[in-house]
Amino acid sequence: MRTINVLMPCIAFLLLESCCFYGDCEDDFDDDNTSFSIYDPVYLSRTDLEQSIDLVEPIQITNSGKIYVKDNLLFVNETRKGFHVFDNSNPENPIKIAFIKVPGSTDLAIRESVLYINQATDLIAARYNFNQNQLSVTKRVENAFPELLSPDGFYAYDVPVNSIVVDWELKN
Repeated sequence: MRTINVLMPCIAFLLLESCCFYGDCEDDFDDDNTSFSIYDPVYLSRTDLEQSIDLVEPIQITNSGKIYVKDNLLFVNETRKGFHVFDNSNPENPIKIAFIKVPGSTDLAIRESVLYINQATDLIAARYNFNQNQLSVTKRVENAFPELLSPDGFYAYDVPVNSIVVDWELKN
């Protein structure tokens, strides 16, 4: 028992000694967390982000994400770009109606007639009028979500003031 009492402080000392206790150790990680990523962040200013939501003509699906069905409408996420809107009254032949441009978007939920969309770090509420093909943003909750990570799992470093990461592009 006495041997254990003597050995325990020695073991504790050796464990602490192996740590960077004296402050002279080099950190293995670079402060620039994006230096490990093979992607560069794409920024929008806060003002441009808030004015970027638009209902435009349908576009080609290139990088689809989640799919949402509500009544006779089908919404397909174009990852970090927006949502394709289809008339799905005939599921065997959905018809492209429009594209809801929402930079930084990845998800959508619908309750009654309100679309809830995450736009980068913000949560927005919008109303989509199918009959008139109109969209109006009714509310924005800033910084409801964390910053978008790169596809390989890194945060942007040194984000410009009043800017938001809305996408990531492969480095050249």
